[in-house]
Amino acid sequence: MKEINLHKLSGFPKNKMGKILGYDNDHLKMPNKIIEMGLLPETVFRILYQAPFNGPMYVEFGEEKSRIALREEEGDYIIVEELN
Repeated sequence: MKEINLHKLSGFPKNKMGKILGYDNDHLKMPNKIIEMGLLPETVFRILYQAPFNGPMYVEFGEEKSRIALREEEGDYIIVEELN
């Protein structure tokens, strides 16, 4: 049986591939841009860069390799798993 290691996007390691599983239970407070930009369940992503001092993270996602900068508090709403 496969073990699923859940993370929040904000705590996900840089340069590892992951998949979005869903959103935190408090997702109604989540900024609309997360969904509008395509960060949807089943989307594959990787964090390219994490700014120092809890600055924004730069995320590449989807088949088109779209990129978006997210604040740590925005990443806290997104539940992800690491892909091997």
